[in-house]
Amino acid sequence: MSAETMLYVPENKMNSSDIKSILNSGKAADNPQDDLSWYFPELDPGIDPYGDRVLVQLRRVRTKTAGGISLPAETIAVEKWNTQTAKMVRHGPLAYRNNQTLEKWPEGIWANIGDYVRVPRWGGDKIEVDIGSDGETIVFCIFKASEVLGKVLGDPRKIKNFVL
Repeated sequence: MSAETMLYVPENKMNSSDIKSILNSGKAADNPQDDLSWYFPELDPGIDPYGDRVLVQLRRVRTKTAGGISLPAETIAVEKWNTQTAKMVRHGPLAYRNNQTLEKWPEGIWANIGDYVRVPRWGGDKIEVDIGSDGETIVFCIFKASEVLGKVLGDPRKIKNFVL
């Protein structure tokens, strides 16, 4: 038997019908990390932005491959600090307004709360919030409203980061 045809199944994780289903479909087993709420868990960052700032939640980084292999800490850290895909969480009271007149921008709000956006890799004020006893954190970042690069129209899980 070659390495390509081997399938490792941890004990007590799947029954034979589950294995047959996976083999027949050609797809990997369901992974909780495939759920969008896993990447952007509902979490209170404990901060509201002032002025023309917005608060975004950066996409959570996988710590394991789809096959369950743990990724090295360095790989996780590089991905975590290079991610540019985020979810809009809060707007400051002057976000999307003219700073002199306080009138709303004629083009309106670029990104509503709950929208997925792209943000600059560098800049902003980053805040880490613990989400569990294993030391994992979620990163929130505050930017000026005008620094948001664009709205993600597709699936935010499918956007790849260019890592330098």
